[in-house]
Amino acid sequence: MAGNTCSQCGAPLEMNATVCPYCGTPVEVAPPPTYAPPQNYAPQGSIFQPQVQMPYQQPLDAGVDPSWPLKNKTVAGILAILLGSLGVHKFYLGKTTMGIIYLVLTCTAVLAFVPAVLGLIEGITYLTQNEHNFQVNNHVRTH
Repeated sequence: MAGNTCSQCGAPLEMNATVCPYCGTPVEVAPPPTYAPPQNYAPQGSIFQPQVQMPYQQPLDAGVDPSWPLKNKTVAGILAILLGSLGVHKFYLGKTTMGIIYLVLTCTAVLAFVPAVLGLIEGITYLTQNEHNFQVNNHVRTH
């Protein structure tokens, strides 16, 4: 059936009408709807598995420049914890300006504790963050 109206004249039709009562046009009988399972459906016991879309994941080396120097995350963390007040970890990571600032602050009597506290915090941060974040944040490669 082509709906509740005649396709020729648009007059309303009864549910089981085969001919339009107004214009005499035969009513087209549509085949009954068929059930189509979803595309990713697989019957139980089927050898086909449903297709599941996985989210896109960037490769681990995305954002890491191959020209960056090789450095060890664990060494940087231990240097920061043990010798953080002298800025040795900053020199190790190639940040000489920050290393000099740490040394100057350590030489002052008033602010000598600041680099030590910062070094402790940075050392813990280095050791707890994942490899990719360590590489991108410090512009180094670890492998």
